[in-house]
Amino acid sequence: MSTATDTKAAPEETASEEIAPRAEEQEVVPAIDENLQARIGLMITPAFFLLLLIGLVYAWTTTEFDPTTARILGFEGLVDKFGEHLFITFWSTVFVVGIAIPLGIALTRPRLRGIAPLVVTFASSGQAIPAYGLIVLFLVLLGQGTRTAIAALTVFALIPVLRNTMVGLDQVDKPTIEAARGMGLSKWQVLRQIELPLAVPVILAGVRTALIINVGMAALVFLIGGGALGETINSALKLNRPVAVFIGGALVALLALAIDFIAALAERYLRPKGI
Repeated sequence: MSTATDTKAAPEETASEEIAPRAEEQEVVPAIDENLQARIGLMITPAFFLLLLIGLVYAWTTTEFDPTTARILGFEGLVDKFGEHLFITFWSTVFVVGIAIPLGIALTRPRLRGIAPLVVTFASSGQAIPAYGLIVLFLVLLGQGTRTAIAALTVFALIPVLRNTMVGLDQVDKPTIEAARGMGLSKWQVLRQIELPLAVPVILAGVRTALIINVGMAALVFLIGGGALGETINSALKLNRPVAVFIGGALVALLALAIDFIAALAERYLRPKGI
């Protein structure tokens, strides 16, 4: 009887012994450090920037420009268009930040929280309209020029900063706010010393998104007399000059990559310590 029992128990012991090594063989994959991820992310954009810059320099130095291409890519004209592109991107983003962040703060206060969905829906209409249609609409309302271009880009890029401001403030821990109020801080002090610092990373992510949107949109404002690099690209397309198209597009892409990298640095290093 005991022999039979031992014999029956043996396979179970063998099975458990076979299972044990398999469990031991499973390797625990260590979690990737967040700082390492951030550093890798910061290295990717400069790498793309460098590759594109090399391609741009190669195309510029190895191609013999015919008179038409040389006229499109005239150095002074190209610098002027680049400056216009940067000017429109900068000021449209300044207006976005100046409007969206105060509005987002106001809509997260108890008195205005009830109308927040309506305001967000209205602000979202800027991106619901196709970019071309929005630009033409502003052309009809305000006429041609750089001011019209800046106004159109401001409306188009408003929602990322507005939404991120509201999300960043809403995610602040309520007990923390109540504890601060219990310590005697006013509502303004709580907002300035606790809520906004904790919401900074999310708000900066929205500003970064708005910057990239405005760089891309600025390439379309030539349609309403806004100039910028889109005018160079459009001329090259009409006259069938592929090298000029590449150089104009590469300049827009380089500007977008440079701004994205600067915004990523700001997003990483301007956030309060410990967050």
